Amino acid sequence: MTTHQLAGAHWFKSSYSNNQGGECVEGARLGGRVMAIRDSKDPGQGVCVFPAAAWHAFVDRIKEH
Repeated sequence: MTTHQLAGAHWFKSSYSNNQGGECVEGARLGGRVMAIRDSKDPGQGVCVFPAAAWHAFVDRIKEH
């Protein structure tokens, strides 16, 4: 994933994030095949990128708990 590919990403904040310095996670769907995640407090620090299938499996697993 290049910086150029992330430049046009539409980032959205997690519904679990808050404005009091809490769990601040942003995500971006990239072309429907990839999910990118970053720390909204420090977006320049880096991005984790997951294939769609891996991201959906992760979210499904969290919902089980």
